[in-house]
Amino acid sequence: MAYEIIDDNQKDRILPTLIWAHGWGQDRRAMLPLAQTLQSLGRHIIIDAPGFGDSPVPFETIEQSWSSRDYADFMAGFIKHISPDKPVIWIGHSFGCRIATQLGAHYPDLIDRMVYIAGAGLKRRRSLWQRLVIKTKIYIYKAGKILKPLLKGKQFGSADYRNAGPMRGTLVKVVNENLVTEAAQITCPVLLLYGTNDTETPPEIGQRFQKLMKNAQMIPLSGQDHYTVLAQGHQQTAACIKKFINSSGD
Repeated sequence: MAYEIIDDNQKDRILPTLIWAHGWGQDRRAMLPLAQTLQSLGRHIIIDAPGFGDSPVPFETIEQSWSSRDYADFMAGFIKHISPDKPVIWIGHSFGCRIATQLGAHYPDLIDRMVYIAGAGLKRRRSLWQRLVIKTKIYIYKAGKILKPLLKGKQFGSADYRNAGPMRGTLVKVVNENLVTEAAQITCPVLLLYGTNDTETPPEIGQRFQKLMKNAQMIPLSGQDHYTVLAQGHQQTAACIKKFINSSGD
């Protein structure tokens, strides 16, 4: 698995290892501005999750496609190898939070704290109208597959699905997961950050995560959406993370 390390080089201090996990369709570059802003907090490991960026697809056939639990099992081995003695703080964006939920539930001894940035993993609550729109899109997509020979050059399905390539099986698995049971098993401190303008993982998902978890706090990020929390708004995000991590000694 490809990854990048940013170390503050202050060997005389006992500092945590911060592992940064990107969202679906991204790579470690998405998390780099935040990690650089918070460089003084410890040793930063910014990963390309298997199948993304410079990391190869971890399976050969669609039948072997990984779920978020498979990613967590893999990352548990990675954490044991790369940070056997220091406390680990997992910081995920969107899909990276699905892995976090599985890690927190099944490998609680490996994770000291977690930060969810626009975290996914719970089913969206949608209005009747929104559900009808989605069902219509699914119907059109299925019809498009049947009529594909007659519709040369036309593409159907979400952009993520069309661009997923060999990772399509994993995408289908993870978007259909509902990690309610796993979230309720998490006991470590969790910071939940959600942009108030996020339409992909809206704040109501963070509110439900907070109710499920035993030791979680949620902070809405005013004016931010699913991606600006990492880009234009990363200073606002970084300030919340810094305060959360520095409070570990309180």
